Amino acid sequence: MGQTVFAVIVLFFILSLGFCSCHNYVLDDKVGLGRVFDGIGGLSGGGATSRLLVNYAEPYRSQILDYLFKPNFGASLHILKVEIGGDAQTTDGTEPSHMHYENDENYYRGYEWWLMKEAKKRNPNITLIGLPWAFPGWVGHGKNWPYDFPDITAAYVVNWILGAKQYHDLDIQYVGIWNERNYDSKYIKVLRNMLDKVGLTDVGIIAADGDWSIANSTIVDPCLNDSVEVIGAHYPGTTTVREALETQKKLWSSEDYSTFNDEIGGGCWTRILNQNYVNGHMTATISWNLVASYYEELPFGRDGLMTAEEPWSGNYVVESPIWITAHTAQFTQPGWTYLQTVGHLAQGGSYVALTDGKGNLTVVIETMTHDHSACIRPPLPPFNVTFQNATFQMKGSFASIKELQVWRSQFNFKTKKPSFFEKLTPLKLLDGSFTLNLAEDEVYTLTTITTGQRGTYPDPPPSARFPKVYKDDFNVRNSPFSEAPDFADQTGVFEYYINLTDPGPHVFTLRQVLTQRPITWATDADQTISVIGDYLWQNLTVSCDVFMESVNTGGVFIAARVDKGGQSIRSAKGVFFWVFADGNYKVTNDLAGQTVLAEGQSGTRAYGWHTLSLTVKGQYASGLLNGYTLWKNAVVLTPKNGWAAIGTHSFELAQFDNFAVVAE
Repeated sequence: MGQTVFAVIVLFFILSLGFCSCHNYVLDDKVGLGRVFDGIGGLSGGGATSRLLVNYAEPYRSQILDYLFKPNFGASLHILKVEIGGDAQTTDGTEPSHMHYENDENYYRGYEWWLMKEAKKRNPNITLIGLPWAFPGWVGHGKNWPYDFPDITAAYVVNWILGAKQYHDLDIQYVGIWNERNYDSKYIKVLRNMLDKVGLTDVGIIAADGDWSIANSTIVDPCLNDSVEVIGAHYPGTTTVREALETQKKLWSSEDYSTFNDEIGGGCWTRILNQNYVNGHMTATISWNLVASYYEELPFGRDGLMTAEEPWSGNYVVESPIWITAHTAQFTQPGWTYLQTVGHLAQGGSYVALTDGKGNLTVVIETMTHDHSACIRPPLPPFNVTFQNATFQMKGSFASIKELQVWRSQFNFKTKKPSFFEKLTPLKLLDGSFTLNLAEDEVYTLTTITTGQRGTYPDPPPSARFPKVYKDDFNVRNSPFSEAPDFADQTGVFEYYINLTDPGPHVFTLRQVLTQRPITWATDADQTISVIGDYLWQNLTVSCDVFMESVNTGGVFIAARVDKGGQSIRSAKGVFFWVFADGNYKVTNDLAGQTVLAEGQSGTRAYGWHTLSLTVKGQYASGLLNGYTLWKNAVVLTPKNGWAAIGTHSFELAQFDNFAVVAE
């Protein structure tokens, strides 16, 4: 009996040693190299996700940009992808087009030009990409399908690329087709031909920014194959398909992540960056979105690599995905090459290794557990990760490496005391090998590169709610783009306007400029609307001067307690005070104008200025027209809170001036 017990103990000890024994991994370039690395990027757009960033005062705006783009400081991004604005709702708002109409071109609208220049200023080698989500209505001749007129659509996109160079000295390296919509082979060929004809032969086409299905078409269509340089998929779950690999083209995760940017989101991003290559041979990964710089209550609040949603306070937050990006981006560059010797760790996690071909090596190791790194769309495959010892043996040209710089991040989900991107003591190699004791939920970078650093700035100002008293007469235009600060267009486009026909107090106004529904990407509204302020506002007074430019059919509104935006804008509720060019008014509980709380005669007409004032307190609302009570005590049961807003009854020209909010 005693011998049996002793044998069991010995067996258990041997098994325990086996469970915790060291696993060996080889890093070798002599066996050949893998694919060429194309970089890590962020996506501004899809849509209006950088809307509030441009309104930050200095030095905070530059600090945020440094954390995103400055090499060897923060994320050190290699790629910036932006939306080619199409005047339509594309997730969190609308981004203005460079061509609202066929005979209209303006390459200073929107903030993407500014953002690309700021990125380029920090990293002259950054890769710039443009992709349309929507198109102005004229592109489709009234149809919601741009491919029916491929020459017009291609010319529209090519003009944007040419304008980037002519007006901003920006070289766009890649352009996409139509975000997450069915591709059209004919259109892709037309676009390629037009790019070549105007001398943009170096601009590569990414297709189709959806799934991998275009790979099948490129295999059987040589002309299409020649037109497409990169096959880009969105949210591929770290895997690809055989047909995509057979094309031998660059494979990118051209939009990924889309996850709340707390530590759990950082864990998701960690696994994606490594395993997109290990599992799917994808050589670039682009985060949606770049920076969460939009009202948090809009869809996908705080899904960026960092958060910058309070220009009025100056507060911003450098979130964990910034430092996870740094683990790879600070120690590699596009043009480096993956080793073939990459893969999964025996007890959970993964490792990749890249070289510049000049003796430098960077190894990134992650041990993220499934529970703390599940992505929203789609979830990554589960992994059980346990403590493990891992020995890495250098071979080939790396055998002579004597020392590696070490950077580590620990999520520490159990203790809730994470540490990110800490520089450890350099690691001495013995006979070309090193061993790491790897716990769960860790990230290591081991590299010959010595220039990495964890950039820091003094803490930004504390977080604060949107000001309770807010005024804008649109006379001061210190924004480097065409929209007024803090307004977030949800349908339509509201731009600064100089009213040369008015010598009085309304020369400088804000104007809704669209007269035709765009080719939409998301569900938008029949009305135009721009929201502003604090979503928690309950009791407040909103006032604004309004000017209708559509005779008989025109209508405008001011609103309070607007409860929805983004792709849900069509069903937004609140308190909407409308006046019309036919002399009527109404008060509705919804943007669609179906639930009427009050209505009657106002005497309002087009081509005259009127002052509207809306007060909502508790369950009651009242409205003034030109200083006189027009209606009062309308009963408002829901919603209890929401943004202020301005807008129009349809896609029509209208102007706004002297906007003000006083909230309790």
